[in-house]
Amino acid sequence: MKICLAGEGAQGFTHIEALRKIEGIEVASLAGGIGADAEEFARKWQIPHWSLDLEECLRQPGVEAAILTTPNQVHAAQTELALKLGKHVLVEIPMGLSLAEAERIAELEEQTGLVCMVCHTLRYSPAHREVYRRARTGGLQLHHLISQTYFFRRENINRFGKPRTWADALLWHQGCHMVDFVSWLCEGQALEVWAQAGPPHPRLGVPMDLTVGMRSSSGVIASLIYSFNNHGPLDISYRFIGEEASLRIEKGKLLDQEGREIPVAGDGTELQDREFFDAIDQGRRPLTSCRACLPTMELLDRMQRCIEGQR
Repeated sequence: MKICLAGEGAQGFTHIEALRKIEGIEVASLAGGIGADAEEFARKWQIPHWSLDLEECLRQPGVEAAILTTPNQVHAAQTELALKLGKHVLVEIPMGLSLAEAERIAELEEQTGLVCMVCHTLRYSPAHREVYRRARTGGLQLHHLISQTYFFRRENINRFGKPRTWADALLWHQGCHMVDFVSWLCEGQALEVWAQAGPPHPRLGVPMDLTVGMRSSSGVIASLIYSFNNHGPLDISYRFIGEEASLRIEKGKLLDQEGREIPVAGDGTELQDREFFDAIDQGRRPLTSCRACLPTMELLDRMQRCIEGQR
C-alpha cells in the first residue's frame, strides 16, 4: 500500500521507523512543514516525492492512506481534507483541539466509511496492555492510577532540539494520552473529572503546569501530573496501585512492587500502525477509531471548561 506521511518532525521519525518493519507499506510522498527539513527527511528515508502542499501529496498516484504527524492545531482540518479525498487516515493525538472538531471528524468518518484512526498509543503499548488485561480480567483490583510527565520546555523546540512553529498543549496533547487510557480502562463507567492549570507562559502562551483528577463510578481514582517547567530530562512514569499488587511502568518496562521486570513484548507504535493497516485490509473499525475515542475528547472538553471556570 502506498501512503502519504505528513510531518517531518519527531513523530514523523517515530512512525517511519515503525513503518519500515511492516511489510507491503511504501511511503510514496512526504508532506512537510519546513522545506529544508522536509527535503532532508525525504532524502534520508528515500521518499520519492515531497511537498509543502498536503493536497498535492495526497493526490500522488496510488496513495491510499495518510499518516498525519503534524502540529496539533491542523489535525482536524488535515483529517477532513484526506477523508474528502477518499484516503484512510491515521492521525496523531489529538484529533482536534475542541470537542466540536472531534465530533466533526467522527461524523465524516461515518459518512465516508473510511478507516480513520487516532494514535492513542498507550492502548497499544505492551506494558499498558498488560495492566489493562489484569484489571479487566479481575487479576488487579485498582485503587489509584498515577501518571507523571515532566519536560523542561520554556523554549519552543522539539525533542531533537529543533525550533517548533507551534506550541504544544499539556491538556489536549500530553494529557490526552493517559485520559484516554483511563477512559478505556473504565469503559462503561461514569467518570467524574476536574483539572487545574498554572498561568500561561509569557512567550509560548500555554499553561506550563497541569493537574488532572478522575474518579470512576466504581471508586477508582486517577491523578495525572504534567509540567513543562521541570528542570532536567524528559521523565514519564506510571504507577498502578491495586489490592493485589502495585505496578510501575518506566521507560517502557513493566515492574512489580519489588522492582522486578514483568516480561512484555512488542513496540507500541509498530503495533498501533499495524492495527491501522489491518483495519483497512479487513474492512473493519480499528480499536482507536475516531468514533471510539470521542468519550476521551468529551472528558478533555469537561476538563478545559473546569480550567476556564477557575480564571
